[in-house]
Amino acid sequence: MASKEVTERYEKLKTAINKYRRLFHVYDKEEISEAARDSLMRELVELEKEHPELVTPDSPSQRVAGAPLAAFKKIRHTTPQWSFNDAFTEEDIQAFDTRVKKIISDARVSYVCELKIDGLKVVLTYKQGKLVTAATRGDGTVGEDVTHNVRTIESVPLVLERPVDVVVEGEIWMSEKNLAATNAARKKAEEEPFANPRNAAAGAVRQLDPKIAASRKLDTFIYDVAETNEALPETQYEELEYLRELGFKVNPHFKHVASVQEIIAYWNVWKKKSKAEGYWVDGIVIKVNEHELQQALGYTGKAPRFTIAFKFPAEQVTTVVEDIVLQVGRTGVLTPVAHLHPVSVAGSTVSRATLHNEDEITRLDVRIGDTVVLQKAGDVIPDIVKVLTELRTGKEKKYVWPTVVAECGGDGRIERVPGQAAWRCVYKNSFAQLRRKFRHFASKGALNIEGLGPSTVDALLEQNLVQHFDDFFTLTEGDLLTLEGFADVSAKKLIESIKKTAGHVTLARLITGLSVPHVGEETAIVLAENFKNLEEICKASEEQLTAIEGIGPILAKSIAEWFAEEDNKKLLERLENVLKIVNDAVPQVGAKNLPLKDKTFVLTGTLSTMSRDDAKEKIRQLGGNVSSSVSSKTFAVVAGAEPGSKLADAENLGVQVLDEERFLKLLQENAS
Repeated sequence: MASKEVTERYEKLKTAINKYRRLFHVYDKEEISEAARDSLMRELVELEKEHPELVTPDSPSQRVAGAPLAAFKKIRHTTPQWSFNDAFTEEDIQAFDTRVKKIISDARVSYVCELKIDGLKVVLTYKQGKLVTAATRGDGTVGEDVTHNVRTIESVPLVLERPVDVVVEGEIWMSEKNLAATNAARKKAEEEPFANPRNAAAGAVRQLDPKIAASRKLDTFIYDVAETNEALPETQYEELEYLRELGFKVNPHFKHVASVQEIIAYWNVWKKKSKAEGYWVDGIVIKVNEHELQQALGYTGKAPRFTIAFKFPAEQVTTVVEDIVLQVGRTGVLTPVAHLHPVSVAGSTVSRATLHNEDEITRLDVRIGDTVVLQKAGDVIPDIVKVLTELRTGKEKKYVWPTVVAECGGDGRIERVPGQAAWRCVYKNSFAQLRRKFRHFASKGALNIEGLGPSTVDALLEQNLVQHFDDFFTLTEGDLLTLEGFADVSAKKLIESIKKTAGHVTLARLITGLSVPHVGEETAIVLAENFKNLEEICKASEEQLTAIEGIGPILAKSIAEWFAEEDNKKLLERLENVLKIVNDAVPQVGAKNLPLKDKTFVLTGTLSTMSRDDAKEKIRQLGGNVSSSVSSKTFAVVAGAEPGSKLADAENLGVQVLDEERFLKLLQENAS
């Protein structure tokens, strides 16, 4: 029998899932994402597997969700509108294939893969080739009559190519471009913008005034024939062609496959490229191709046995906060980090999420023990976006912001940064800060000292072999031999690497490595482009710095104060004594062959032919600039595999997007 704690968790999960599904399906309100709802459902199903005695007829796992709104005329579906079972892993698809073949024992089985469009399901009924009704899915048996709005969608034929009686099913959706335009108009009218295209489409379809639906420029993809008075094609693939013949818009990316391996390959391809389609795709749908075999497989209580939805890795999931700890950053700023029960999100397992600052903890009211919605998109750091307070048991603990932090060193005191939400260590030279600063200084993004990794940096600090950045360049092989794990060969190799770095350090990389507050790689390059050397930067006033494009008042103040500090000036003098600093960022007088001059690029995703640093270097060699954010002034966004939110930013702003092939071609054309 299930324990009291398990039973209580199960009941709370049922209540929460029913609440969020009702809001989503009935009222078009998406307080948490579909991926987060799926995550809650998976936890519920797992509990039901472990404790089948808990399962009741009212469990969300036992019925199709949703009910029609009372304000709309009801339409009873002549064919039940089923839900699909979901798959999340390759193993789930293998299991689906095994179940199919176990039931039908037929070597002829093959599959059709289609994109799973994230929109609003619609059921269209035609008599003698003319549109009679359009209905929402509702609870699967009864839907809402939305004919007056669906008639405004240009891709929905009012009259078919021939006078057939047919009932078809499909998805109503809105493009991301039209969402941006709709939200711009709503902001201008001081209305709340829509969170996503699905909400905007559903909101339009469920309006009494058809002018609203017409203004949203909705679209459709039709994917299934529920009924027809003509001979139904023998396969799903032919059925999609049949729908096209009748005049319906069908998503063009469906594919006939013969094996599980081909299904997974299709899924992997579209997992990466779906975001470039301009409409939301949250997975693929796999259907047994042969209709005869579909009939043999039949249905369970809520879903067909011959089809399954293979979801893309969720960008939002639910998990539990196990602890909250403070991390001391390179500049002494304290960042609260949530330690989470490990969970898979966006294709990788994570157990940490940033909480940003004290104000964010207060805003979210996040507590140790809370169930939270975790979000991770592309290369963005995981973030907690919502606390599911209805799942609290009373055992959760509020996080109390401390007055002292031992890792800060000294007396451990901390202080609020004036004008900001951040706290920082009062003592400026704690070991935690030094460790992060020294690691950063030697890292690939800064001086790139090969062989000087985090563990070696830590060991040098712990043995008091380095106290300042310039100490790296006065080390000897004998010094290194005192460290655990170093022998003659490895010590010699590291010293040679350090000497090689010392012989050629660009000004921009050095500035990046100094850990000046708010100064990253791009700002360091801007400084190197506007000043010949360190001496000029030290003499620059806040006014001079603010006059430089890309440097605002806060950043200018931070730079001026850091370079004016006497200890920092002495450090720079010592570094100049041990390093050969060159400034290759200042344009040479009469320099030629800078075809990308004044053009700004933004990089997102992973490139297969070069590292991101190499790509930035090639852009700069041709006179171009690299930025970390997209704006209307951006010349192009270079999108590699698994791009982040910058791709959507580019599409919303109308900035051109270059895939890796076009980017390489651009470099080649301009380098010649």
